[in-house]
Amino acid sequence: MATYDFIFDGLGLREWCDKDASDAPMSMAELLAQGGGGAGTSIWKLPFPSLDALNKACPAIARTRDVTKGVETGFLDIKDSLKVVLDPITQPLSWFLEGALYTFQNTPWFIMIPLLLAVVYFASKSLKLVGFVAFSILFLAFIDHYNFAMQTLAIIFVCAFLCVLFGVPIGIAMSRSDTMQRLTIPVLDMLQTLPPFVYLIPLIFLFSVTEPKLYGIAIILYAIVPVIRLTDLGIRLVDKEVIEAADAFGMTKRQKLYGVQIPLALPNIMAGVNQTIMMSLAMVVIASLVSAPGLGVLVLRGIRNLELGVGLIAGLGIVLLAVILDRVTKAALARVNAASAVQRNS
Repeated sequence: MATYDFIFDGLGLREWCDKDASDAPMSMAELLAQGGGGAGTSIWKLPFPSLDALNKACPAIARTRDVTKGVETGFLDIKDSLKVVLDPITQPLSWFLEGALYTFQNTPWFIMIPLLLAVVYFASKSLKLVGFVAFSILFLAFIDHYNFAMQTLAIIFVCAFLCVLFGVPIGIAMSRSDTMQRLTIPVLDMLQTLPPFVYLIPLIFLFSVTEPKLYGIAIILYAIVPVIRLTDLGIRLVDKEVIEAADAFGMTKRQKLYGVQIPLALPNIMAGVNQTIMMSLAMVVIASLVSAPGLGVLVLRGIRNLELGVGLIAGLGIVLLAVILDRVTKAALARVNAASAVQRNS
């Protein structure tokens, strides 16, 4: 006898339960239980009334696999409609990624490396940091990982830029509306806690593996959360006395936003940009599972073929890129903080 038979028998639902019962031969355990030969069910061994446990007593109740199958079927039923809507919207992302990859890979190294060093110096004004970046890039080039590193940088450049482009306005909207904040925070919590691999599952069904937007969307969804949160937080932390002074001078909301709130919140926004870049780099490695180029491909190759050296050296390259990006963005953040302090003191 099934564990929860007594519930459905007591409620008079046995006929409803047995209408979907299978005609397949019973197992030996079921035959013994039906004949009274099986051991009685102990209250101490009573299983949790899950779908599968209840299904054994009442076949009319769906099993867990029926629920997961239903989710899959429902998604596949709307897949074509979603694809019609999402394809034209997301196609520019593929163009941006393809263009960035082409530019970073086909620009000669003797132009690309000085250009990157110039960007680093402009952001940090630190010759020590420029020297470290030069050493790191030349080391990657010396071990023939230059092209892979440029591919990774190209993807991060596009995805981080789009995260900032969309994330900062969303954060500003959240800071200006408590309702918007309440509606957005649960979505951000879900995006932040969802395992990275899960982002790829629905996207694989929607887009071809050969389309760059497949991994681009996954990276953006995973990495956009910090810049949104910290933009919202930074604007909300602006001193109320400063806002009152701006009101006293008759500033409009737009003038207060661009002239007071964003400049004072810039350190927090830059911290969000830093975290977004780091998360983009982390997701690029995982996105190599769906054809994302770069150093992640070498890491994946090391795992698949058990090539220890390939995986470790590629991992070292990713560490160097992470350190470069982190140091450059933190140096830029330090300059922003210093400029903000001077502005406040003046």
